Amino acid sequence: MCGRYSLITQREDLARALEIAEDLIFADLAPRWNIAPTQPVPVLRRRGSEPLEMASLRWGLVPSWAKDLSTGARAINARRETLATKPTFRESFRTRRCAVIADGFYEWRDVGAGRPKVPHHIRLRSGEAFTFAGLWDSWRAPDGRVVESCSIVTGPPNELLSTIHDRMPMILDPPRRDAWLDPERADERELLPLLEPYAANDMEMFAVSRHVNSPANDDARCLEPPGESAGSPEAAPSWGPLFDD
Repeated sequence: MCGRYSLITQREDLARALEIAEDLIFADLAPRWNIAPTQPVPVLRRRGSEPLEMASLRWGLVPSWAKDLSTGARAINARRETLATKPTFRESFRTRRCAVIADGFYEWRDVGAGRPKVPHHIRLRSGEAFTFAGLWDSWRAPDGRVVESCSIVTGPPNELLSTIHDRMPMILDPPRRDAWLDPERADERELLPLLEPYAANDMEMFAVSRHVNSPANDDARCLEPPGESAGSPEAAPSWGPLFDD
C-alpha cells in the first residue's frame, strides 16, 4: 500500500531528475511533506498524439462509470497483479496511464506489543525525485463538473520494503516511465514487465516523527527523527476508508 508520500524537491532539481524540461513543471509547485488521498497531486501523462504534460489530478481514481466521487477513496492504489482484470482499472491500464511525481513515501512499521506503529520515510539513496506508475480517469459529476483522478500502482516489495510491508509502489526510472506513458502500448505483455520492484540497494529507509500520522500536518516536521516533533507521540495514523485494491 502507498497511502502517503512527499514531494519537496525544487523545480530545477525535479526537471533534472525526471529528465524533462523545467518549463513543463508547474511554476507554482510548492513543497509538500505529507501528500494524502483525495488531495490534488502532480502527474506526467500523454494523451493520444499530444506531447508529455504535467497535470494535477485528485488522488483516488474515480472511474468514468462511478455513481459518485466517494469511489475514489477506495482506489488510491491499484494492484499490479489485477490491473488488466479489475473493472475499476482495466480500461485505464490500457489507455490512460500516468506517472505520479514524488521524492519519497511513508510506511508504518508494526513494532508489536500494542505499541504505536512507527512511520518510516523511504526514498532513493540519491535523494532525487522519481515517479510512481499510475493510472488516471475522468468522471463527470451530475452537475457537469469534470473530475480527473489517479491511482498509484503497487506490487511485491523489494528486500528493503519487505522488512516493513508486503507491498510497495512501482517506481519507474525515466526510460521505463516513457515506455509506460507511450500511448501506442496497450498490450499487458509489454506493460507489466515495466512494473518491477525498484532495486533495494538504490533505496534507503529511516524512522520519522509521528507528526506525519495526521494528514492535516504538511510541514518539515514530518521528516524529523522520532520524538522531536511537537505532535502527539501516541497518535495513530489517520487513513480513512482506504485499501489496496
